Amino acid sequence: MKKILFTLLMISGVSVFAQEAKTDTVKAWSIHGQNTLMLNQAAFSNWVAGGANNVGWLAGVNYNLTYEKGKDLWENMIVLGYGQNNTQGTGTRKTQDVINLSTNYGREIKNHWYASVGASFLSQFAPGYSDGNNPQAAKISNFMAPGYLNVGAGFTYKPNDNFTMTLRPTNARWTFVLDKDLQQAGVYGLKNNGDSSLFQFGFLGTASYKLKLMDNIELLNTASVF
Repeated sequence: MKKILFTLLMISGVSVFAQEAKTDTVKAWSIHGQNTLMLNQAAFSNWVAGGANNVGWLAGVNYNLTYEKGKDLWENMIVLGYGQNNTQGTGTRKTQDVINLSTNYGREIKNHWYASVGASFLSQFAPGYSDGNNPQAAKISNFMAPGYLNVGAGFTYKPNDNFTMTLRPTNARWTFVLDKDLQQAGVYGLKNNGDSSLFQFGFLGTASYKLKLMDNIELLNTASVF
């Protein structure tokens, strides 16, 4: 009996700080990023415990670019990730699929509170299906189906580098469904068959908290309500 496991994980991090060479020592741009590439394979031959041969991969980038100087605060986030796993007898399935981009600019008005404006975009790269991404099952999502675009103004609270909260009493939200197979009334809030987008206006609140567990390991918690 034989069992072979192979995993290759490549993670590169980027951390850059930019300062002016004057008496002002307050940081301007800071860039924190992570590039991930993971490959794994499992092969079984007469393995008593059972198992299926499989091979998978995952690639992604996660970057935070922040400009902070004086009363100005400009935060930008780029999160892209996609992965697949091919299992013998089951076929290829997605394991991760995300496109998440955001930007938020604020001008401090009082003690870590900023009057701010910002935008965000959320979608995915490839189709998703009702039965574990099985292409033979019903399609339930795709690139820009849905795609969410938020643009709004409000206030941002940032007491330190680990916590940020943004409240936007005035926020415009567009939900796009550009896949014609999914343009049906009730799907992602669409009003009528054949509609490709939905416009909503309301309140948006977001928060993120970063907790350092140990060296090079951080836990990021995020929440959003519209």
